Amino acid sequence: MNLKDLYIDYFVSKGHKQIPSAPVVPENDPSVLFNTAGMQPLIPYLMGEAHPYGTRLCDYQKCIRTNDLDNIGDTYHHTFFEMLGNWSLGDYFKDEAISYSFEFLTKVLNIPVERLAVTVFAGNDLIPFDKESHDKWLSLGIPEERIARTKEDNFWIAGESGPCGPDTEMFYFRSNDSIPEKFDPEDERWVEIWNDVFMQYHKDEKGNITDLPKKNVDTGMGLERVVSVLEGVDDNYKSSVWSDVIKEIEDISNLSYGGNEKSMRIIADHIRTSVFISADNSGVKPSNVGQGYILRRLIRRAIRHAKKLGIDVNSDWDTKIALKIISKYEKYYSELKDNKDVVIEVLKNEKIKFNRTLEKGLREFEKVSSKDIDGLTAFHLFDTYGFPIELTEELATERNLKVDIDGFKENFKAHQELSRTASSGQFKGGLGGHSEKETQYHTATHLLNAALKQVVSKSVHQKGSNITEERMRFDFSCDHKLSDEEKLKTENLVNKWISEGHEVHVEEMKKEDAIKSGAECMFIEKYPDIVTVYSIGDFSRELCGGPHVKNTRELGHFKIVKEEASSAGVRRIKAILE
Repeated sequence: MNLKDLYIDYFVSKGHKQIPSAPVVPENDPSVLFNTAGMQPLIPYLMGEAHPYGTRLCDYQKCIRTNDLDNIGDTYHHTFFEMLGNWSLGDYFKDEAISYSFEFLTKVLNIPVERLAVTVFAGNDLIPFDKESHDKWLSLGIPEERIARTKEDNFWIAGESGPCGPDTEMFYFRSNDSIPEKFDPEDERWVEIWNDVFMQYHKDEKGNITDLPKKNVDTGMGLERVVSVLEGVDDNYKSSVWSDVIKEIEDISNLSYGGNEKSMRIIADHIRTSVFISADNSGVKPSNVGQGYILRRLIRRAIRHAKKLGIDVNSDWDTKIALKIISKYEKYYSELKDNKDVVIEVLKNEKIKFNRTLEKGLREFEKVSSKDIDGLTAFHLFDTYGFPIELTEELATERNLKVDIDGFKENFKAHQELSRTASSGQFKGGLGGHSEKETQYHTATHLLNAALKQVVSKSVHQKGSNITEERMRFDFSCDHKLSDEEKLKTENLVNKWISEGHEVHVEEMKKEDAIKSGAECMFIEKYPDIVTVYSIGDFSRELCGGPHVKNTRELGHFKIVKEEASSAGVRRIKAILE
């Protein structure tokens, strides 16, 4: 049985309700480009909002992390991965959470106890040693010498302040060596497989720690890593998660995985991630900004490594790999089947564009190849024209020219640091929750959606949104550029509703009842069977996770700043509240 099914079946048997995986592109969360962890879509509920499914939840969540793209190609990093998680929202705490983890690992997955070790929080000046977790592991049969105490690695907080608490991590001894009696977390033969986070404190801006009135449990288990552990392989790409995809690449290239590991891993990983981004109902297309930039970069890097393997990149090699991935995951994620044609089209179009870009790069290379190529020029060819450094070296060697590789690496490193600095702002969100301004903008998207339906067409539907402290961005289905009259009417209608002071009503109901009642939602498949519906007057009724203001008067004055194309058949409005 698939690990996802085993996990869900186990936690459902313990009174948990399975919730659907949220889309990879988060809705109304500007802090991240993609959902980066299983807990991210649950932030409002971890902050205290009641979840329509109750207090015990479990799921498998699609996640994408792009902060270590350059590590892809090793044995265990992935951009897309699946996170298994179970949550207690003010229900059970350390005793049950640790018991569930131990029972699942030893009784369901049949991992021998002697191959397990754990870490617990050692305590610091403000927060005591986590004796409760330590003693619970002891009672379950984990010996003292297999329980390591750490400070830095066993305390969790989303940002500088907010909910926080100790965590306990579980490790598996992945080696044929004799298992050492004493567990050393620094020994790389011990691999972390699961983490239970206990949110029991609140840290304020001054660093003061207080007990939370309602304590939560948040757990995370990376599927790819656990499967490779269970199957006894030391390379994730040799596990059943990847073996059929790697076999497809071997068949296409007529090469074996051995000796070509890096390129095959990059192709497998990047095509899989591109499939999930392209299939997401948010409609992301390759571009030079945001999620679209990541998608473009992934596809182009896959193409470069296909070339390295001697694959004819004008063939349908990428479609074959994509179809293999879709058939593998469509049982769990229906959007892959529904948007199969979109995925194939995205890959095909980007391949055509990139081939043109490579041609431009070759012309640019001809311009600079009258002398040895310095590091900045080599980096410019890479950054602007997608020219891999290996290709620059190859072409330079043919002309008896040298390439300043060290200079290229320095420029590349500086670019990485700049990207990290930029993305740290993008990725600093989390359990800090939504500010008052973001909450206002969130409600304003509902009013704008309703107004567009009245002014432009009933067929208008939300395709995505992005909210910051300064503005809101709203994507919607529409086949034409809005006229000045349409924009003015839309703006005036939103402001009319704001000035009328409509109450924002919230209620919970069955999903099918919500749809029958006329409630609209962006991604129907992401919602559980019991949903939260927000209604404003008789003009707006939407499924949503919140947060919202209580009355439209709180919004101030609505103003459309810009209206533009987002992608084919999708328009974008940027607006502010004054």
